[in-house]
Parts: sequence; structure tokens; C-alpha cells
Amino acid sequence: QVHLVESGGGSVQAGGSLRLSCAASGVTGSSYCMGWFRQPPGKERELVAIISRNGGTTYADSVSGRFTVSRDNAKNTLYLQMNSLKPEDTAMYYCAARILTCSVKWADFGYWGQGTQVTVSS
Repeated sequence: QVHLVESGGGSVQAGGSLRLSCAASGVTGSSYCMGWFRQPPGKERELVAIISRNGGTTYADSVSGRFTVSRDNAKNTLYLQMNSLKPEDTAMYYCAARILTCSVKWADFGYWGQGTQVTVSS
């Protein structure tokens, strides 16, 4: 089965940067849409960014211009570069995978990592 493991989370001050990674096993790197979702405390899970098999990307308005999603299919690894972090970016960040085509709905993704916590202080 597909197994996803996130890493790179931590605590950072506002304005700082973090780079999240998601290592995927049990997959062929080019066969999945990959995405990042996050769940702030007390809120529902929401889209951060998705990237298609061909490298096309979609970002939530809240992170557009600050975050960059990328993938290395040869390494079966997904990345999220987060710059200019804000306190409202504080959340548990999840890596997700969906077979072939992309969706912006978290419920459409069938495979999930365990999450990595990102905390941004002011």
C-alpha cells in the first residue's frame, strides 16, 4: 500500500521559512497527484497546495506567493517550501496522494501521511 511520511515541521518565528518533505513508498512517482493539506487548531482540514503528475500546481489563496510545492518523481518525494510564514499558518500539515488526477478536496485523496506540526510564533 501507499505509505507517506512527512518531515520538516517545527517551530519558527513569523517571517521565517520551513521546508516540508513527504517521502512516498509503494508508489510509482509519476502515477499520483500529490498534495499538502493542513488543519489548524479548531478548524477543518483545508487545501494548501497540490501538484499534478505533470507538475501543474494549485495553491490556496492564503498561501499563494509564499509557498511553493514541488515533487521529485525519481525520488518519490514531495516538498513544500514555506516562506514568509505567519502565525495563521500554524497547523498540522498532511501530505496526501490521489491516483492519477488531482482534486482540491481533501476527501478525494485516499492516502495520507501522519502529519507534521508547524508552529509559527509572532
